Amino acid sequence: MATKKQQELSNMTEEDLYKELEAAQSDYELLKFDHAIKGLESPIDIRVLRRDIARLNTEIRRRELAKMSEEELAKRGNIRRRRRKGH
Repeated sequence: MATKKQQELSNMTEEDLYKELEAAQSDYELLKFDHAIKGLESPIDIRVLRRDIARLNTEIRRRELAKMSEEELAKRGNIRRRRRKGH
């Protein structure tokens, strides 16, 4: 079941996703800095922002994979298989 945030992200354009990701990452850095210097009233905000960044990255990657051709996807599968054998 898709959450409200996931549905909002799926309706955004790629350009908007990248802008939102950049803004979220800069906000995250500021929050981390503020928390280290003076502390935050609600440190949970850091976790929420970190999870939003992960959602944005996931949606961007999902779209990248959707654009890949069958050959690229097959090659990607081979690379992943070789990595697993090495461990």
